[in-house]
Amino acid sequence: MARQEQVLLLEPQHELKFRGPFSDVVTTTLKLSNPTDRNVCFKVKTTAPRRYCVRPNSGVIDAGTSINVSVMLQPFDYDPNEKSKHKFMVQSMLAPPEMTDMEGVWKEAKPEELMDSKLRCNFELPAENDKTHDMDSSKMMSSSLLKSESSTLSMKSMGSTLDDGEVRKIMEECKRLQMEAQRLREENKQIREDDGLRMRKSNVMSSQHSASSSVGMVKEEGLSARTVALIVLFFVVGVVVGKLVL
Repeated sequence: MARQEQVLLLEPQHELKFRGPFSDVVTTTLKLSNPTDRNVCFKVKTTAPRRYCVRPNSGVIDAGTSINVSVMLQPFDYDPNEKSKHKFMVQSMLAPPEMTDMEGVWKEAKPEELMDSKLRCNFELPAENDKTHDMDSSKMMSSSLLKSESSTLSMKSMGSTLDDGEVRKIMEECKRLQMEAQRLREENKQIREDDGLRMRKSNVMSSQHSASSSVGMVKEEGLSARTVALIVLFFVVGVVVGKLVL
């Protein structure tokens, strides 16, 4: 019975490219996507297991999701004749509804349940101009990494002088000072409002006092005039009575 067609989508589909120089680890990424509505088990195999490190090399891809597999080529002396010798195979199968032991699932899988895709490896050496550019890029990346590490170390050294308790105390003190400043602003506003009300009351009372004083003075002047008139009247009456008696 023929095997099923691969349900996983591979990116790249047919070839893994590794770009030198190969004096250090060279990493390329293989993206595996599961477009189905079933979980899919997968394994990544190679014809040269000692030359590559694959992470993850097996697992389960949930329905409708994808993962990135890192394929790391170990350092070696590059030989152009090895360009097409190494190969990879992505093997997969639909995961059973209830799976507890992945190794057991692979052991019990029937050949017609397995699906696979094969990829060849391609090694590339950069041209001389690319080498110079790569070296400059590496230098720039190294300097930027050094700067970022030094800034991180300085931040860590600053942070190490304060533990969590001290930082919490400082935050609480800042919060308390903010609340105190807010309370003082509100009190100052209330004092200004009270002063304005007090001044308005004072002006009203002053105007009332002036009016009452004016009324008192008018009353006193009226009383004085009445007193003088009465005295004059009594004097005239006394004169007339005196003449009548004589």
